[in-house]
Amino acid sequence: MSRDVPVRCDGGNDSESRDEERANGPTNFLLNGNARPRWLNDILIIGKATVVVYGVFIGLGLAAGLDMNGIVSTLQQVTLLAASFALVVLALNLHWGYTGLFNIGVAGFMAVGAYTMALVTAAPDATFPGLGLPLWVGVLAGLVASALVGFLVALPALRLRADYFAIVTLAAAEVIRLVFNSSALHEFSVLGVELGTGGGQGMSFPNLRNTVSRELLYVGGDPTAGPTLFGRPFMAVGDRLELSPSVVEGWVYTVVLVALVAFAFVVITRIGNSPFGRMLKAIREDELVARSLGKNTDRVKIKVFMLGCVFMGLAGIVWQGRRGYIDPNLFLPIITFYIFIALIIGGSGSNTGSVVGAFLFAGLLFEGPPFVQRIVDATFDLPHPPTVYDGAVALGDLDPMPLLGYAVGELPNLRFVLFGAVLIALMIYRPDGILGHRNEPASPIDLTKERAPREREHAVADGGEEDE
Repeated sequence: MSRDVPVRCDGGNDSESRDEERANGPTNFLLNGNARPRWLNDILIIGKATVVVYGVFIGLGLAAGLDMNGIVSTLQQVTLLAASFALVVLALNLHWGYTGLFNIGVAGFMAVGAYTMALVTAAPDATFPGLGLPLWVGVLAGLVASALVGFLVALPALRLRADYFAIVTLAAAEVIRLVFNSSALHEFSVLGVELGTGGGQGMSFPNLRNTVSRELLYVGGDPTAGPTLFGRPFMAVGDRLELSPSVVEGWVYTVVLVALVAFAFVVITRIGNSPFGRMLKAIREDELVARSLGKNTDRVKIKVFMLGCVFMGLAGIVWQGRRGYIDPNLFLPIITFYIFIALIIGGSGSNTGSVVGAFLFAGLLFEGPPFVQRIVDATFDLPHPPTVYDGAVALGDLDPMPLLGYAVGELPNLRFVLFGAVLIALMIYRPDGILGHRNEPASPIDLTKERAPREREHAVADGGEEDE
């Protein structure tokens, strides 16, 4: 009795498919996106985006005659900014992409984390004093404060949706910023302990970048001491490339941020594949249906909002706290606007898209125009007329250089026009973002490896193995 072979939809059969996979071997595994594990595919996508951004900056740097130290320093600054964006974009994706919570108060929760860390770690004898506690205590305090503020904001907003929820979060963010900007908190006392945020002047605290990088690089955090086991590879590469110590320290801090982004990526991905994550997506699609199935959607939204605020507070700590100084102007609503652009570019609902969108936005759209301006100014001697009218008048005399010089001088401001052009192009050609079209698996296991029920029946009926 001949054995039936299940026929595929494309006219082939499963045995032919298996023979073809064995013939192609591991090369097919690397080239075929469907054969790769999802995590490997995500790494390759992020790697391609990184290569594109790095290639642009390296090419511009070499064309301008930058030395190795200048190029590596530029790449470090771009990577640091991209990692900072990626961390907070992942948090926003948890709110908006997974749950449908239109949170446009991101900058406010970043401010809560950064200011709490500053108040806890600032020296008691500083101009605007703090508690003088260790750095790790300040970071934990900032995360807890961000979660608590997120809880307080979520409570009155539970019954609101879409635009109304957005208005509440935006108002909360502005209230937070204005509170830190208030003269009432310029200097104040709590239980006899003197504290101060400096109001509009801002406040200083131990430099987060120098503290973290030097503790990891040098024994006891002392630059005059020898390197640690972790710092030896960085010091060796720095010596070989003749990099300055500040560039090496900057890369160490950047690597820490990249590790935090990887941690947030894994945590949020695991959440999305869990039963809790499927509940979030159900709320996003239709909260009434989820509620009718007996789910406590209010409690779920509070939990996910608090968790997202924790990551936003962490982003505020590592991003804006790296200078050892913060002020309320670092947390304007436009920061939230930047985060949303990065998420829209990558694709809402995709964690990989969040990282890719953050890297492309930070590298090509945010840091790219000012870098091009510096390169052109250092390479060419262009005139800089005070107004565009003067450049247009010179153009009438067949002299385009003044208008070109004016355009180059305004590149940092013209990038806002570029933001709008990119968003318009995305809405027309890729409304879901670069990776927003990717399917979100509802099951945490790979169902493509499971055989159809009909195939299992054939195998058992013809003497195949059961329950392999």
